This record gives sequence, structure tokens and C-alpha cells, in this order.
Amino acid sequence: MSSLTHFDAQGQAHMVDVGAKPATHRIAVAEGRIIMQPATLAIIQSGTAKKGDVLGIARIAGIMAAKKTSDLIPLCHPLALTRVAVEFDLLSDVSSVRCVATVETVGPTGVEMEALTAVQVALLTVYDMCKAVDKGMVMEGIRVLEKLGGKTNPSR
Repeated sequence: MSSLTHFDAQGQAHMVDVGAKPATHRIAVAEGRIIMQPATLAIIQSGTAKKGDVLGIARIAGIMAAKKTSDLIPLCHPLALTRVAVEFDLLSDVSSVRCVATVETVGPTGVEMEALTAVQVALLTVYDMCKAVDKGMVMEGIRVLEKLGGKTNPSR
């Protein structure tokens, strides 16, 4: 395991200097899901939630969150994102909504934090829009599925 990069020799937090790193095409894909009652999933599927189009609004929230990641996570670099896609799968067999976010940039640092933030905020938005009918929803499995570019995959 490598050492933590956000701490200096004295143990003080700092933003990592990426100025000398080459700009490469970088991609990160993250996922997560929110588990709910079957009736809640049916409301989302039918588009009858009182607050409106749950997945449409959650998609926009996820995209906005990816763009604001450096405002939310103190040591993240502000990045010029070239693509943010937020997709949902309705999984009736496990009564949940799966969210997958793909984020891209051309720059000196990766976009996994932006992808994770997009997933988490999209799922929080689903929770917010459905909490009136289901207060027992649980978010789980938020993780990075893929990271490409830089040292991970320099050919991209």
C-alpha cells in the first residue's frame, strides 16, 4: 500500500501538486444502489411520485454534483469535466435502483471522486423525493468500478 498523498512530512493536510503531471484522457465509472420497498419502486417506475420525475431529477442532481465535487471535498482539484453521464437501472428482483456515473476529463488528475459524488448525490435525491412514502430506504455499494488514464492506463 502506498502512502497517503494528502499529508506532508509533518502530517498536515495539503492539496497534492499535480502541476508537473501530464494531461491525459481520464475516465472513472462509479456505482451504487438504493434499496426500497417494492411499492416505492413501483411509484418510481410509474412516474407518479408527488415531487415529480424521480430519476430525471436525480440524474440532473448527479451531474451537478460531479461538477461541484471540489466545492464539497476539501482537497479535490477543480476540474474541467468533458463528460458526465448518470444512468439508472430499476432492479425489481431486489427492489432497488442502481445508479452508474461515468465522468471524463483531459487533465493531470483522475475523476473518481467526481463519479462517486455523482452517484451519492443522485441516490440522495431519490431518497429525498421518495422519503414521504418510504423512510427505510438504504443506500449501499457505492464504489469505483473503473478508473482509466494516468498511471492506471497511460494509453488512454
